[in-house]
Amino acid sequence: MQRDRTHYLYIAVIVAVALGIAVGLIWPDAAVELKPLGTGFVNLIKMMISPIIFCTIVLGIGSVRKAAKVGAVGGIALGYFLVMSLVALAIGLVVGNVLHPGDGLQLTDALKQTGHAQVESDALPPVDFVLSIIPTTFVSAFTEGQVLQTLLVALLAGFALQAMGSAGQPVLRGVEHIQRLVFRILAMVMWVAPIGAFGAIAAVVGSAGVDALKSLAVLMLGFYLTCFLFVFVVLGALLRIVSGVNVLLLFKYLAREFLLILSTSSSESALPRLIAKMEHLGVSKPVVGITVPTGYSFNLDGTMIYMTMASLYIADALGTPMSVGEQIPLLLFLLLASKGAAGVSGAGLATLAGGLQSHKPALVDGVGLIVGIDRFMSEARALTNFAGNAVATVLVGTWTKEIDGERVQRVLRGELPFDETTLSEEGRAVTDLSEPREEELAKA
Repeated sequence: MQRDRTHYLYIAVIVAVALGIAVGLIWPDAAVELKPLGTGFVNLIKMMISPIIFCTIVLGIGSVRKAAKVGAVGGIALGYFLVMSLVALAIGLVVGNVLHPGDGLQLTDALKQTGHAQVESDALPPVDFVLSIIPTTFVSAFTEGQVLQTLLVALLAGFALQAMGSAGQPVLRGVEHIQRLVFRILAMVMWVAPIGAFGAIAAVVGSAGVDALKSLAVLMLGFYLTCFLFVFVVLGALLRIVSGVNVLLLFKYLAREFLLILSTSSSESALPRLIAKMEHLGVSKPVVGITVPTGYSFNLDGTMIYMTMASLYIADALGTPMSVGEQIPLLLFLLLASKGAAGVSGAGLATLAGGLQSHKPALVDGVGLIVGIDRFMSEARALTNFAGNAVATVLVGTWTKEIDGERVQRVLRGELPFDETTLSEEGRAVTDLSEPREEELAKA
């Protein structure tokens, strides 16, 4: 077997993270100036997201004979996302009411101003958000980097190729070659991951420092513990019961993606690799192409937990604790508001501030309390969001019977290693997810 040279790449990422933390603690002012290194790397990854999503969905849908299958995948995925968002909100609600981490804090005028500054004008109300999914032109979805717009264009192209039948096969083969090119470029981009990880971690540690964490340790630890329980207890049990898959083995398979998210504080940095790895795992292209991109906008379990606990924390800190009757309407509103902020940079804090501004403006004053540790909480938020979408892809594949269970077990046992050099399977035919063609085989 050929040695996997990318093994050294991820060792370098770990070393870079350690160096970044050291630089942030020793030379905080200089470390803050390193932020463009991390931003540049994440932007390189984001550059690849739209073409990868487009190619994946077009190849998947274009090769499916029955359009009803695609509709079933989308319906099941959205239904699951809604249920799990409510579960995540409920768990955050329970933990927040048990811990009461905001009791006894003092709020200054400066913190109030900081909180109001976080209200994100880009967050849209539900109707405007739905209209924003329609791109201005066919290609603007790619140039503006809007994931949901790319998803819409890819769905239309996939269904069009599906309707063309055999006449669309040359186009599908062309898209398949483009996908290989895009994955090869992504593999090249990954070699600058250590530089991006170093800059991102150094800037976070240098800007927040250790002192900023002391008074908010209870909230951070509570949030991390809640995310841990949600991922390994709730999602782990669901994955075992529905798909018969061990969540620890799945996360071991995705270990490099978790490391990438941890070092960049961005779950988007691992989106293209998640698509490639879920296909390699044995989930069909339409399920991966629809579940993963939509999940990145609608299945934000970590963000749900964050908004719940942060809202209760702020209410307690302001001396105006909310009763359960007040909490439930606020959290349901935040559930809707989070969908309108899909794709907004820094969506966690921006969505929280925007939701509070619209529903209970008095609480916006307290958002400034968590600005200092938001980046540290975003680590757990991003990791939980990513884990939730990985599990969702396997679950939706199982429910729609678009997953190769035997291949899943072989991949998780390490018998079919993922090709890190191409991020795809060279020579793999365009996936045909139609019903078994027994009649055609009999005629042959």
